[in-house]
Amino acid sequence: MNIERKLEEMGYPLPETPKPVAAYIPAIQSNEFVFTSGQIPVQNGDIKFKGKVGQVISVEEGYEAAKICAINALSAIKSVIGDLDKIEQIVKVVGFVNSANDFTQQPAVINGASEFLKEVFGNKGAHSRSAVGVAQLPLGVSVELEMIVKIKS
Repeated sequence: MNIERKLEEMGYPLPETPKPVAAYIPAIQSNEFVFTSGQIPVQNGDIKFKGKVGQVISVEEGYEAAKICAINALSAIKSVIGDLDKIEQIVKVVGFVNSANDFTQQPAVINGASEFLKEVFGNKGAHSRSAVGVAQLPLGVSVELEMIVKIKS
């Protein structure tokens, strides 16, 4: 299976790895695992979906933001391993949702990433996950996402 071709056919061509906004690298490999830094919803160089989910951003918009974050995480992973077909398993997804004070639907927002990864990778896309509500995120974005993947040795 060619993951990049599948992404293109789905209408989600893999972008260039977003440039870090602080002192970190987008992803790092340790043995057979790749860990991404937090990825935000940047698309074509523009930040999408700024603001608190449940206040100015809807659950549906947050869901789309999480999907963009997952695509950016895949781009960061590719920058380390060179070929997304080397991914053996999406192991863990951690999603942070910039939440209004009374917002409790963080899992529905991060489903944007989880369902997308399952669609792209099939059973290899099934993963453990955390969906956390936070008071604020860098640059005011609505969602930030980290991933851990296992690569074929």
